[in-house]
Amino acid sequence: MTTSSETPVLDTLAAMTLDSIERCGLPMDMLILTRIAALAAMDAPPMSYLAHLDPAIKANLTASQLQDVLVAIAPIVGTARVMSAATHIAEALGIVIAVAEAETELGA
Repeated sequence: MTTSSETPVLDTLAAMTLDSIERCGLPMDMLILTRIAALAAMDAPPMSYLAHLDPAIKANLTASQLQDVLVAIAPIVGTARVMSAATHIAEALGIVIAVAEAETELGA
């Protein structure tokens, strides 16, 4: 099987994500919170959280709600995973801020 895309892995992940969203009956805010919990449980890298920041913002999730999810799963996944998740979320936010600042500078 060959692909004509320059980003076949990202395209596949995007298609899987869209399919999951279409098949899931959860409201968008609950879907994103569930995914954040799953990312924390598996010690996902910052880029995985980065992919969920825009949907989280669009779902009107707050930092407090994200913290509540981490607090709720801490007894299950452990403190090391929760601290790692908090660090990775902060790194992802830093990437978003850096990109926004760069775009602002280019536009000025």
